[in-house]
Amino acid sequence: MNTLERLAATIEARKSADPDSSWTARLLAQGPEKAAEKFGEEAIEAIIEAVRDDRAALAREAADVLYHLLVMLAAREVRLADVLEELERREGTSGLAEKAARKG
Repeated sequence: MNTLERLAATIEARKSADPDSSWTARLLAQGPEKAAEKFGEEAIEAIIEAVRDDRAALAREAADVLYHLLVMLAAREVRLADVLEELERREGTSGLAEKAARKG
């Protein structure tokens, strides 16, 4: 099990945790919309650090983005495995071809 899989499993376990004892549980208790909002905030912070060209800060913000993406997915009952399957399905396909296939 890799780091993202362990993190996804931890987030899944926090669904039943007391929101007063866990940030993840608190965020999940606020609903999918709040999880999506937090993901968006973190994505913007990562963009800012990318523009600033601060590699260390970007790495920290990217970690926040990945964490909040996994929380958002968990809030909507989408498993990391589902996302990884989709990426595997796309593997070896040109990004241009994949985008064109989605339009049709």
